[in-house]
Amino acid sequence: MTIKLHDTMAGELRGFVPLEPGHVRIYSCGPTVYGPAHVGNFRSFLVADLLVRYLRYQGLRVTWVMNVTDIDDRIINGARAEGTTIGELSERYRQLFVSDMRQLGIVTPNFMPKATDNIPQMVALIQTLLDNGHAYRTEDGSIFFRIASWPEYGRLARLDPEGMRVGERVEADDYAKDDVRDFALWKGPKPDEPSWETSIGPGRPGWHIECSAMSMRYLGQSFDIHTGGVDLIFPHHTDEMAQSEAGTGKRFVAYWLHNAFLQMGSQKMSKSLGNIERVGDVLGRGVSQRALRLALISAHYRMSLSFGEDSLQAASSAIDRLDALLVALAAYRNEGPDDATLPALFDGTRATFEAALDDDLNISPALAALFDLIRELNRRIDARALSTADAGRAVDFVRDLDRVLAIAPTAEDSLEPELAKLLDERASARAAKDWAASDRLRNVLAERGIQVEDTRDGQRWRRAE
Repeated sequence: MTIKLHDTMAGELRGFVPLEPGHVRIYSCGPTVYGPAHVGNFRSFLVADLLVRYLRYQGLRVTWVMNVTDIDDRIINGARAEGTTIGELSERYRQLFVSDMRQLGIVTPNFMPKATDNIPQMVALIQTLLDNGHAYRTEDGSIFFRIASWPEYGRLARLDPEGMRVGERVEADDYAKDDVRDFALWKGPKPDEPSWETSIGPGRPGWHIECSAMSMRYLGQSFDIHTGGVDLIFPHHTDEMAQSEAGTGKRFVAYWLHNAFLQMGSQKMSKSLGNIERVGDVLGRGVSQRALRLALISAHYRMSLSFGEDSLQAASSAIDRLDALLVALAAYRNEGPDDATLPALFDGTRATFEAALDDDLNISPALAALFDLIRELNRRIDARALSTADAGRAVDFVRDLDRVLAIAPTAEDSLEPELAKLLDERASARAAKDWAASDRLRNVLAERGIQVEDTRDGQRWRRAE
């Protein structure tokens, strides 16, 4: 293995070695489904998707788990405001999230467990923490993790464990804790809130416990990679690690990967600031799904990424160049000899592409390698330097790299049957030198958003911007 990843715990690049040879286990903190996710949220999931795709491209088996938080104060409040159940509200937004994932070309995780389906696993872990003295009960039936019992608390975030906890997501607090720094594992029952009857008493889980319980259920007590945004380092991942390692006595995660924020202008994209864009909003303005994906993966994951019309236009232009090349290669015909230098071009491109991604998923030079190849292949097409077989090999090579990037057109991007029929009719009209019919069909296609170009290899088409 030559892959190096920046481990937040170590604060540096580390050579990646799976805990189990040939098998990589990854956990990603997923959505809290109280409303639609925005494109800033999806940067984190696209980073994990790129990682999963690249590891699989390298021949490794990957088990990817992404949780769904479907019990949360915001879900409870939202359901109450709408006069519906937390189950109905959370399922509606879970389905929207999955649909947006598909739109962005994110591979489906092997498991997407919901918090409410894993209450027994959380209860079992909390009971262990109670038994070994790392947790305690309060009078209202809540259970807290005792930070003072875990000297290594805060290592991930490089915090002084004696310091005060700030930025906590749970209440600041309505509970009678022993120490203000302690965090909730289990929340005692309250009127008009959902509650589960369990062996540790009635109530509902805290936020942090769900990820520990679900990751260990599907990946084991120790696993390879945990991903998430930098905002999750503290308190969420810090608390996850503490309760998991206190419960098992084992190292929880081998590599922690955290991505920087997506920015609108100079500010982080967030609901609280009101500067959000949703996937449906962007696609509704005519931006293609693949251009949106490219715009969101185009910078290194540990760098802030500026999002706006300029970045979307640049991504759209890049997608057009890729599509135009694949169309040109598909139409290309030359029964001359093969280009003897083409294998070396492919080998050099692959080496540059892989070296970039081996270096902590450095996507920018990897994309540059692909688009340098596109430029060179277009030059060889214009010079008629390729054979017909070479053109087919070039298509296969580009699509092989695209197993990682997922920005090339797929079968779903192909023409609708009615438009394909019009193109076939136009090709027949040109073959018969019926120029009037050819021009009429070109105009019909243009009205339907398809631009046609005639080349020495036949007609090429592309969707109009």
